[in-house]
Amino acid sequence: MDKLSKLKANLRALESAVVAFSGGVDSSFLLRVARDTLPKKSLLAVTAVSDTYTKLELSQAKRFVRLLGVRHKIIFTDELKDANFRKNPVDRCYYCKKELFGRLKAIASHKRIKNIIDASNKDDKKDYRPGSMAKEEFGVRSPLQESQITKKDIRRYSKRLGLETWDFPSMACLASRVPYGTEIKKDVLEKIEAAENIIKKAGFRHVRVRYYNDIARIELEKKEIKKFLNCKSYDKILKKLKSLGFIYITLDLEGYRTGSLNEGINEGKLKSKNVKLKLKI
Repeated sequence: MDKLSKLKANLRALESAVVAFSGGVDSSFLLRVARDTLPKKSLLAVTAVSDTYTKLELSQAKRFVRLLGVRHKIIFTDELKDANFRKNPVDRCYYCKKELFGRLKAIASHKRIKNIIDASNKDDKKDYRPGSMAKEEFGVRSPLQESQITKKDIRRYSKRLGLETWDFPSMACLASRVPYGTEIKKDVLEKIEAAENIIKKAGFRHVRVRYYNDIARIELEKKEIKKFLNCKSYDKILKKLKSLGFIYITLDLEGYRTGSLNEGINEGKLKSKNVKLKLKI
């Protein structure tokens, strides 16, 4: 049995599911396969909107669900009301996921849906994921992980299924651009989103702007670094970024990579009373 067949079998065994749906590469693939596998009335996609979720992601999520014809519910979460989240500790994601999965559990119970599923894949086990603790607490299933499906598999299967998301850049919440220990504020998240949009509108797809108060550290795919330095709108981009309040604009020569804010942090410092961490450094 190949991985896709195994995924379908695992989904059928669930019988019904609420899907934590962000509109990204992974959750879009999961939702498509779930739609093809489960009865329509047994499937509900739920998208959580908050200050950490970009407007572009919401637009993509709405469009994708309309194309699939899946039931869709949008909820509003407020991570910033939680002081533990605002303080931005290394296990910040735990508090975010705890609120999200708590809301999804209530929805599943109300709709009499048996399971909550997310789009964590096999590769996520290698990375630092404090949110997985909340997943365990609320009994959230991860069919992609259970089927041994990797990110590479997801893109390959998505392309085969004709999903436009197959080559979308990976997504992460805006809070992931803020170094641990720096307080997360609404205006900071808005500044980060605006900065990334400026660069994306100039023709760059995979963009991260890491926030260091008056310093912006831009991460692009390595193949786009030279393009960025030589683009005609280079000076215009800098001017717009400075208009947001950044004094120094820097370009990371290592390029985009996941978990770059974890670099240089001792594993012992990443341990907390809430989460047992495994960090590859």
